[in-house]
Amino acid sequence: MTHPYASEPGGAGGIDPDLDRLIDAVLPHVAFDGWSDHAFHAAIRDADMLESEARALCPRGAIDLAVAQHDRSDAEMAARLRAADLSAMRYRDRVAFALRTRIEVVPDKEALRRATTLFALPTHAAEGSRLLWRTADAIWTALGDDSDDVNWYTKRATLSGVWASVVLYWLGDDSLDHQATWGFIDRRIEDVMRIEEVKAKARDSVLLRPVTGALSFLFSGVHAPRHKPPMDLPGHWSTRR
Repeated sequence: MTHPYASEPGGAGGIDPDLDRLIDAVLPHVAFDGWSDHAFHAAIRDADMLESEARALCPRGAIDLAVAQHDRSDAEMAARLRAADLSAMRYRDRVAFALRTRIEVVPDKEALRRATTLFALPTHAAEGSRLLWRTADAIWTALGDDSDDVNWYTKRATLSGVWASVVLYWLGDDSLDHQATWGFIDRRIEDVMRIEEVKAKARDSVLLRPVTGALSFLFSGVHAPRHKPPMDLPGHWSTRR
């Protein structure tokens, strides 16, 4: 399946209104039936769509609908970030704001819970990892990240892990207006910033400079991908210095 909500970096291009309609139709059923064939067929019926039309949009049925819903939320988050005035925020606060925004655009908490269970299965774990990566990429792209080296990867890998932990925390959060989750996000971002501070001190250390210099040379051939969507594996390796 293509990813119509991720056809532009961090944006939504080529959105199919029929797919939108099918996603909206399936959400009420997912809470009871999960991302299952039963929910998929109920969505087809409610959307007044032929199964052949639905299968053309989602060849794998409900799993593709779950992916499309995830990408739709990523696109909505990215649009909100681009529209927001973040200029007065510290960088860490911009990342925290992006994570909060991603939570706020989730249309149905139970649907996300069911999707988390689905993508934790061994048969769909690789797909789940790609979705985490795409969310992290959408956030960094919307925030204007212009890194073109190994940092492009480390930023997305780190934020993928943060986002995964935020989702799990939020699914168990029953605090008023998600206040506990917002506090959790702030703590996780603070942890990440401490790691970055340690890395910076290591680079500046006279004792560690031979090691950090060698690592910098080793990874100097790593660059961000020139053409991100669509991609099965992020990035590329080149000998460009």
